Amino acid sequence: MIVLVMGVSGSGKTTIGRLLARDLGWTFLDADDFHPAANVAKMHAGIPLTDEDRRPWLEALRARMAEAHDRGEDVVLACSALKHSYQRFLEEADPGDVRCVFLEGSRMLIRSRLEARTGHFMSPTLLDSQFAALEPPDDAVRVDVSGSPEEIVAVARAGLGV
Repeated sequence: MIVLVMGVSGSGKTTIGRLLARDLGWTFLDADDFHPAANVAKMHAGIPLTDEDRRPWLEALRARMAEAHDRGEDVVLACSALKHSYQRFLEEADPGDVRCVFLEGSRMLIRSRLEARTGHFMSPTLLDSQFAALEPPDDAVRVDVSGSPEEIVAVARAGLGV
């Protein structure tokens, strides 16, 4: 199984994804590690990525997901996957066995997290563009991010049945 932990930047994808993977004994992947250098530079400069910018990133993610499927490897992937087209593209790596956990929270809460974060390339000025592009999947396990990481993981696990 591949669990896609998705949401806007600052929603806690990496933190929750790591904890969930650890609890399940699965492989954790952070989609940020798959961005080409040009994408990182644009985001650091506060320039929103286009669909064209995201294409090689999504292709690399899908290839890694397909590899996991072929090996029978269970994976938790932290990835924004903001649009339905991105979600469908990633699901093609393992049709029927990709489950989404959508981390949702208020714009104010997430903005405060972004502004407090250090050492990350994602500029807080891009949050509005992330919310504008956001298309949560209808069948996702929806989890409010205002609780503790442990509470969020527990809700996600219950929703996933794992």
